[in-house]
Amino acid sequence: MKDLNQLNSFHLDILKEIGNIGAGHAATSLSTLLKRKIDMNVPNVRVVSLQELPEQIGGADTEVVAIFLRIEGDAPGSMFYLSEVQQAEKLIQSLTGNDDFQLRKPPFDQIGLSALQEVGNILAGSYLSSLADFTNLNLQPTVPGLSIDMVGAILNYGLVSLSAAGDHALVIDTHISEVGQTQEQTAGHFFLLPDPDSFQVIFKSLGVDVNE
Repeated sequence: MKDLNQLNSFHLDILKEIGNIGAGHAATSLSTLLKRKIDMNVPNVRVVSLQELPEQIGGADTEVVAIFLRIEGDAPGSMFYLSEVQQAEKLIQSLTGNDDFQLRKPPFDQIGLSALQEVGNILAGSYLSSLADFTNLNLQPTVPGLSIDMVGAILNYGLVSLSAAGDHALVIDTHISEVGQTQEQTAGHFFLLPDPDSFQVIFKSLGVDVNE
């Protein structure tokens, strides 16, 4: 398997289940941080072309918060976590108790930015931990980087060095909400871009035929 476009519904169901288990681990960690019961789920996993990625977040001009990291180990690759600015602001206001936290214009509150980076670290680490548990592979995230910009600019910059990895990305939707609350969920998206041959390594370790 050289390209994510070769994944079929069976492969995606496996990755969605792994994502939901990772979401459960992330919810536990976020609940500890927030001291409130947090629920998190993965409603959808899909493969899209690199050209279609901006549309997954509302278009190239949508302003987003992006957390980017590399995956190192047995199946290397790259991962983005993107959330619209308003969604990220709500999450960090809840996390820090600072209702004035904003990401519209500098200067930004450094405590809030650190909290946002830690959330990204928890989300990515939980997904990779679940994937590693399932596959018995060594998968380690690098220290995440943080950027606030239009989604088109972020992805164009981040994908320049990744174009050799293939023409498609795996999109993992996430919903985060506080249990017992009726307000709108905080939504975000993981974009997972495997290096060549990484998914072949992953599915082989799961005992799944990558060519079926």
